[in-house]
Amino acid sequence: MSRRRGPDQGPRVDRGPRVDQGPHPRQDVPDVRWPQVLRAGVRAAGAFGAAASLLRAFPPGGRARWTRTNHRGEPVSLLEGPAWVAGAVGGILAAGTAPGRTRAAGLVAAVSAGAFGAVDDLAEHGSSKGLRGHLRELRHGRVTTGTLKILGLGAGGLAAAALLGADDPSLPESGRLRSALCRGGDLAVRGALVAGTANLANLFDLRPGRALKLGLLAAPAALPATDRRGSAVLVAAAVGSCAAGLGDDLGERTMLGDTGANALGAVLGTALAARAGRRGRLGALAVVTALTLASEQISFTRVIEATPGLREFDALGRRPR
Repeated sequence: MSRRRGPDQGPRVDRGPRVDQGPHPRQDVPDVRWPQVLRAGVRAAGAFGAAASLLRAFPPGGRARWTRTNHRGEPVSLLEGPAWVAGAVGGILAAGTAPGRTRAAGLVAAVSAGAFGAVDDLAEHGSSKGLRGHLRELRHGRVTTGTLKILGLGAGGLAAAALLGADDPSLPESGRLRSALCRGGDLAVRGALVAGTANLANLFDLRPGRALKLGLLAAPAALPATDRRGSAVLVAAAVGSCAAGLGDDLGERTMLGDTGANALGAVLGTALAARAGRRGRLGALAVVTALTLASEQISFTRVIEATPGLREFDALGRRPR
């Protein structure tokens, strides 16, 4: 006669894995929710507007320091750049419960890229343009503000990458040397992607509204909001700040300058580095590098104006020539 096991007879023997074992269902719920993403975008637009009003009333160093003459011979203000940075920072901070590493990386990318962009905007000297020109000056022992910006973008990109890459589950856990090499390589790729995207956005900021439109095209990346890294929050903050500044930019009253364009590219690059897998990051870096090198030989503006569809989109909302 069989006897029923009592509670004091020890645990049951596990005869094999149970089908319901594995991660708890709640662990698969994304950390980023729709309210956070929407709040980041709305707060970014609001912070941009507040910063723009404050900067117009009290321009640091005086209004003349931030005024440039555009191709029409009309004055245009560079204050849109620091206002864009303030908007992005405000939007990122608004999503306070999103993953902290990604938010911190986005803040570092925005502030560092904006700061070094401002150095190039306000203290630029010399006539060298483009990566080749700045490297040529450096070979002759002359350090341009553009060179300082390139170095600063690289340092900021590595700092943002370090925050993103500290808990990357795709890296191998076994083998100290292999793990160290993979982590070092991943850090370099992420950092180069953030810095390269920051520089690339500035290369497109050659006509009113162009860079901001490219920023708005990133909006679909915030729609799913299913990643656990919180990159959707960074995209939403960038989109909100772009939307708030588009009117004055298209009206040729303000411009992003290096301050805003570099920060825009850095934030979107950080979001891409956070969301994409290793192959995706390598592919994106290859595209960014190819476009950057191509810009040394061809004019993006000529290509856009010669391409139907791109030409009309680029001119949309802009004042007639």
